[in-house]
Amino acid sequence: MEFLIFWLTADGAISLPTAVMLIATSTITSLITASFGIGGGVLLIAVMAGSLPVSALIPVHGLVQLGSNGNRALMTFRHIDWSMVKFFSLGALLGAVLASFIVVQLPLVVIQFAVAGFILFLVWGSKPKAQEMQPTGRSLAGMMTTLISMFVGATGPLVAAFVHRNNYNKMQITATMASCLTFQHGLKAFVFTFVGFSFFQWLGLIVAMIISGAMGTYVGLKVLNKIPAEKFLILFKVIVTLLALRLIFQATAGLF
Repeated sequence: MEFLIFWLTADGAISLPTAVMLIATSTITSLITASFGIGGGVLLIAVMAGSLPVSALIPVHGLVQLGSNGNRALMTFRHIDWSMVKFFSLGALLGAVLASFIVVQLPLVVIQFAVAGFILFLVWGSKPKAQEMQPTGRSLAGMMTTLISMFVGATGPLVAAFVHRNNYNKMQITATMASCLTFQHGLKAFVFTFVGFSFFQWLGLIVAMIISGAMGTYVGLKVLNKIPAEKFLILFKVIVTLLALRLIFQATAGLF
């Protein structure tokens, strides 16, 4: 029992009630993302921000999201657009390399305003009739979102805005996003390991959150199958927009 508590609390870095709360939150946020395509990762990092040391927040969140998105990708494997994933991943690799060498970063407020504005443009701006992103655009999406992800954590809404530019149905949106984010979070884990972050201390909590998240994903995909396609696309756009507006609110509050 003491060993279990030791692993779940990262050797006392957090309390046991906090660890249990984070594990339960992982279930809920995975369910939300699987059901509506987006939102869970941002909610999870918001909860984790008040529970984990700042130095552990983004790397631990990234590894948990690697597991969550990986589970969702496996469960929706036959709906993945591999062309999007291929070019996104090529760009993501470049973004990860750049991130590993960047020492000075932009102020958080600047990043928040820029990301929020870009999300709103991608979701509500004019689109080509074919609604298909070109390979170059897909690679740039991978590079930019991966680079940003190293500093702000949850870039799901930004990746979602790019995915929305393609003519996908609801299952393709969920599956393709999960695959792109799995690769992105995998690169994030590698970069943070490269710069010296030790995941071993947090491994027990991370594994528990991934397992609980898998249960939430399974239930969420059952919900997704019951949501009409038209309503899903409307909900998807609304949720992504609300998350962008939340970024603007946070950035504005940070100015005062």
